[in-house]
Amino acid sequence: MIYTLTLNPSVDYIVKLESFQLGELNRTINEAKFPGGKGINVSTVLNQFGTKSKALGFIGGFTGAYIEQYLHNEKIDTDFVEVDEDTRINVKIKTSQESEINAIGPNISEQNFIRLKQKIHHLGADDLLVLAGSIPASLPKTTYEELVKICSESGADFVVDAEGDLLKKVLPYRPFLIKPNHHELGELFDTTIANPAEVIPYGKRLVDMGAKNVIVSLAGAGAALINSGMTLFAEVPKGEVKNSVGAGDSMVAGFLAAYERTRNIEEAFRYSVASGSATAFSLGLCTKEKVEELLPQVHIKEIR
Repeated sequence: MIYTLTLNPSVDYIVKLESFQLGELNRTINEAKFPGGKGINVSTVLNQFGTKSKALGFIGGFTGAYIEQYLHNEKIDTDFVEVDEDTRINVKIKTSQESEINAIGPNISEQNFIRLKQKIHHLGADDLLVLAGSIPASLPKTTYEELVKICSESGADFVVDAEGDLLKKVLPYRPFLIKPNHHELGELFDTTIANPAEVIPYGKRLVDMGAKNVIVSLAGAGAALINSGMTLFAEVPKGEVKNSVGAGDSMVAGFLAAYERTRNIEEAFRYSVASGSATAFSLGLCTKEKVEELLPQVHIKEIR
């Protein structure tokens, strides 16, 4: 079973306006709301492929109840820890320029964290946990390390989609997959990565540090997959980029859905790239139909 973890989910409230005038009454043209958070995005895209997952994390109040009900309506299982304060609301303002107002989120108590760890302790050798996104300020900075250590001891696989020290510190526990983009990869090694060829040596270093599979996305320049046995490079489909939010989460979900079905790394990588592109070319997260439409454009070659 795949479990996704979102430590600080949100209700994303998206409003579109002709223009925004500071200090004046502004009226929307249209608006929408839906659950936000990287782990929730992974569960949503997995669901598009018919791959079951269970969403974990912290929710509270009327906004938390909305997230849980929304996911249940989509036939996505949940096992959240309930906290005392309301889940945050993030406001996305879309005009000629886009602006965001992101809330801090609820306080997570030590007891709340213990309850989450108890849930992770129940994962076993047939399970995989996706840890994605930042750690709330009220949780210890060692949160990811503590959780992946539990997975390591129980035999559960795990995927980490995070940046900087959060990512570095989980590598000794041998994550099944990590997915930095080329900017994040450069920051890890205090360098600048400008082209696909420069990705490979640093991707191999991440494998040497413990990662089983590394996917590095380079936006329109393609993507690379590196593990101990192969290095693959994929050209990405061509299209109009409408949205970057959730593209990385879609890559993770596409990879896991295809790998669970085929146990083939190259095919999983192909779906990963098509899924990320399908989200980038859409106003929301990708659909299975859009991914399959793009698959023939994903050309993969092995680098020897």
